[in-house]
Amino acid sequence: MASAKSGPSAPKACCMVSEILEEAGLDREKARALRRQVLEGLILLCRWQLERMDAPSPTPQEGRKRGARKLDLE
Repeated sequence: MASAKSGPSAPKACCMVSEILEEAGLDREKARALRRQVLEGLILLCRWQLERMDAPSPTPQEGRKRGARKLDLE
């Protein structure tokens, strides 16, 4: 838990985050590019899910039950 004291000796949270990112080798531009890539991936995933929701679901074939499949492993 972070200490509640403030003053000249206590580092600010934003400075601590910057130091941690710098030690990890991430500068501001790399962090921004990574954040953008993650957000674009989430958007793509959401669009794919929406397309799946809008698509008509296939009807199961008669005589075929859904469940686990038996696989042969080597």
